[in-house]
Amino acid sequence: MSVTSFIEPAFLGLIEGLTEFIPVSSTAHLILTGHFLGFTSPGNTFEVLIQLGAILAILSVYAARLYNLILALPSSAKARRFVAGILLAFLPAAIVGALAHDFIKTVLFESPTLISVVLIVGGVILMILDRMKLEPKYTDVMDYPLSLAFIIGLVQCLAMVPGTSRSGATVAGAMLMGADKRSAAEFSFFLAMPTMTGAFAYDLLKNYDKLAIDDVVSIAIGFTVAFIAGVFVVRGLLDFVSRHGFTPFAWWRIVVGSAGLIGLWLFG
Repeated sequence: MSVTSFIEPAFLGLIEGLTEFIPVSSTAHLILTGHFLGFTSPGNTFEVLIQLGAILAILSVYAARLYNLILALPSSAKARRFVAGILLAFLPAAIVGALAHDFIKTVLFESPTLISVVLIVGGVILMILDRMKLEPKYTDVMDYPLSLAFIIGLVQCLAMVPGTSRSGATVAGAMLMGADKRSAAEFSFFLAMPTMTGAFAYDLLKNYDKLAIDDVVSIAIGFTVAFIAGVFVVRGLLDFVSRHGFTPFAWWRIVVGSAGLIGLWLFG
């Protein structure tokens, strides 16, 4: 592999790690950046498989909490309800993702214009949501009822369209249903674990036979950098959201989406 072959996946891995857990759509950033760099991967697997780094980032930061949660399952009804809620929220995306996998990868992933527009529209929606005077009823993810968890899971399916943002959709859905910003972001972290693991495993199963050794090396580089960047984001995001809300991310979406449209108009 050439030096460029190392730099490009490392750069895309950095983008994945920095954007996966904030409501700006990491997939949109990867697809648009890859488009203008001329970076391609068999079956668009790179964009999905480097999410392994982001998964490991969450697991490393939340390892102690996950361990305590597992220990509490036999004796705590609240812990069992929380785990059931995460699994219930994961179910819609698992079903829709499996049924629509080929359409998502061959049509939606190949539509940079649509992705840019969705980024802008999502930014406007996020800005409006951030300015709404919502009265939160839930401030602790452990208190989320199963009905709320399932609705968040349904909303997460909107993120099948690149540019929507999985974290943005789940946070918005949670807030509209009565969750505060911090707990909504935290629930999105927990929900990311089965969702992203499932997407990784399913995509690998579907495309492992298409991967050459260079593809595997690129993916390894990408997910390693994504892991390092993701750890910093996960550690700092909840406090940032509590202080600043989601408006900075809304403006970022609008800027990136607009830049994408301009770039496509100028360069194709």
